[in-house]
Amino acid sequence: MDHLALIEEHLAAAERHVADGERHVAHQREIVAKLEGNGSDTATARQLLSTFEEALAWHIADRDRLIREKLDAIR
Repeated sequence: MDHLALIEEHLAAAERHVADGERHVAHQREIVAKLEGNGSDTATARQLLSTFEEALAWHIADRDRLIREKLDAIR
């Protein structure tokens, strides 16, 4: 497998991770909103949301790095 093909494979995985992360964050935001609406304690749900948001940021950074690497490999 050449270098560009390897980058593209990793980029595809990174795109999946970003999409999964976006779904997790959206779902957790819904959970927090529902708990707030019920007057329930949201501390644990908010902590988990923060963890999901942080992981998503890392996935986005990795994806963006791979995009830059791919562009450099094409040039």
